[in-house]
Amino acid sequence: MSGHGKKAVAKAKSSMTRSARAGLQFPVGRVARLLRKGNYAPRIGTGAAVYLTAILEYLCAEVLELAGNASRDNKKLRITPRHIQLAVRNDEELSLELSLVHGFRTRAVFHKAELPSQLDNKPNVETVQ
Repeated sequence: MSGHGKKAVAKAKSSMTRSARAGLQFPVGRVARLLRKGNYAPRIGTGAAVYLTAILEYLCAEVLELAGNASRDNKKLRITPRHIQLAVRNDEELSLELSLVHGFRTRAVFHKAELPSQLDNKPNVETVQ
């Protein structure tokens, strides 16, 4: 009478999110839904949402790292909007990309203690002593 013992219970197949499959922290499903509902194109591929989510996560991580460094330089434990602005302005590539964002290209006031002498030759920048 072999085979009449306890049978192995099959585990229920746990669903895995697309974010977990891609190894991302940002929600791929939400980005996919917003791409579909935004009427950007009649059809949106499945890889488009994953790719866009990865780009957004990378940019956020980059800005947060630079802003954390700026807050540490100012001996603060909390990142403020000022630290984010200083971080983006000091990075060439981010400054170039975000220069087209409305409201970001305002006249900035930097304290001389916060920035080295690299702003001496740039226009539209006031320095306060």
